Amino acid sequence: MAEQNNKNNQPQVDTKQLLKVRRDKLADLQERGKDPFQITKYDVTHHSMEIKNNFEQYECGHDEEGKLVKDPAKLVSIAGRIMLKRVMGKASFCNVQDLEGNIQVYVARNELGEEPFEEYKDFKKMDIGDIVGIKGYPFKTKTGEMSIHAVEVTLLTKSLQILPEKHHGLTNTDLRYRQRYLDLIMNQDAKEVFIKRSKIISEIRKYLDGQGFMEVETPMLVHNAGGAAARPFDTHFNALDEDVKLRISLELYLKRLIVGGLEKVYEIGRVFRNEGVDTRHNPEFTLMELYQAYTDYNGMMDLTENLYRHLAETVCGSAKIVYNGIEMDLSKPFERLTMVDAVKKYAGVDWNEVETVEQARELAKEKHVEFEEHHKKGDILNLFFEEFVEEHLVQPTFIMDHPIEISPLTKKKPDNPEYVERFEFFMNGWEMANAYSELNDPIDQRERFKAQEELLALGDEEANATDEDFMNALEIGMPPTGGIGFGIDRMCMLLTDSAAIRDVLLFPTMKSLDK
Repeated sequence: MAEQNNKNNQPQVDTKQLLKVRRDKLADLQERGKDPFQITKYDVTHHSMEIKNNFEQYECGHDEEGKLVKDPAKLVSIAGRIMLKRVMGKASFCNVQDLEGNIQVYVARNELGEEPFEEYKDFKKMDIGDIVGIKGYPFKTKTGEMSIHAVEVTLLTKSLQILPEKHHGLTNTDLRYRQRYLDLIMNQDAKEVFIKRSKIISEIRKYLDGQGFMEVETPMLVHNAGGAAARPFDTHFNALDEDVKLRISLELYLKRLIVGGLEKVYEIGRVFRNEGVDTRHNPEFTLMELYQAYTDYNGMMDLTENLYRHLAETVCGSAKIVYNGIEMDLSKPFERLTMVDAVKKYAGVDWNEVETVEQARELAKEKHVEFEEHHKKGDILNLFFEEFVEEHLVQPTFIMDHPIEISPLTKKKPDNPEYVERFEFFMNGWEMANAYSELNDPIDQRERFKAQEELLALGDEEANATDEDFMNALEIGMPPTGGIGFGIDRMCMLLTDSAAIRDVLLFPTMKSLDK
């Protein structure tokens, strides 16, 4: 049910009575053979902003006596929800909201259809929230407001609920997320975010398709949820009487396709991680992963930079975007730093001088960086990075060459095998993408999985288990490959200037009201 406004010092009303009145109006229409729910379609020729943005093309003028000249060539037909209504005797106004925006409608008692007086009575009984079809002629009122002079008003859907009071809108954040349909009606900004999100994903597809990538789909229900450090959701497949998991990543199946000879593949899809909820995390979210044969993580850096710049220019209109009042410039070459250099720059610690895990632990204690007993030297380097560096990476930055301990699916650097050819892309202090020169050595990969299995045995629920079918694919042979994963939701947050991940998810995960 819609939010009430008593907390905003609005007068209390008998909500039950108002709801009953709406149902009584519907019953009356049905008794008179005017049931709106029997209407199956309506011919929409225009939308509100199309008319407003091209008003000179559609506007009807007035004759010498001041009467509107109804040019049949300029007749428009719109449909939308009544958001405002002012009844004034022989003539009234309403405001109709559609996909693009809203427009004022002028309704005169003597100008509606074959039985104008009867139809005008029906119009006066319509409520805020009702969905109507309007046919009429665009004109400007005496005050200069672009409007439609209605010659036909058709009730298409009777709203049986009450919308929040217009001037205060829908301010209850929890209700906005739970009843997104209400949020989209009351908050034009919310609607625009999701229209923009759709454009972002569309532009990603256009860009990658133009680069010769092929979009594919891989399983969501898997026996081995690998490819990322995350705790999966477990479920049971009744037909086969087998326990399965919801995927946490797209990686291992996409790499199988590279083995199969599909040289450039990508997937945009939901993944599921059994983790907490905060402003940047939702247990189900949209991930894009792509893999390209015969390139490495440098090729992935170039692709990432070009893709982000393309999205900013096509979706936001400029390579300079603003998030939370901070301008981020995607027009310049993105900064590239190794993780070791970044820790030296922001934490004042030169990891090249750290030779043993004992030294790493002593440094962590000195700098008050918390670690666990199973953490090795590379794990502690990553903890330093998270503690001292991430918040500074506001402008587009690639952090490269991670320690091998935290990168079980990545190729080692030939000149320094303690590190791997991996990068994470940061903006606004957030990790936006993660990429590798993919490990294609099956012998090395098995050793990495073995180390992950040891972590599993120690109780690390986010560690990877060995995927024997994936190992078989690697033994058949995967070419040198670059791969990357993009968090689409965080990307949408940045490009729409949205404060929380829930603001860019149409239906975010919410705790049940029954709990």
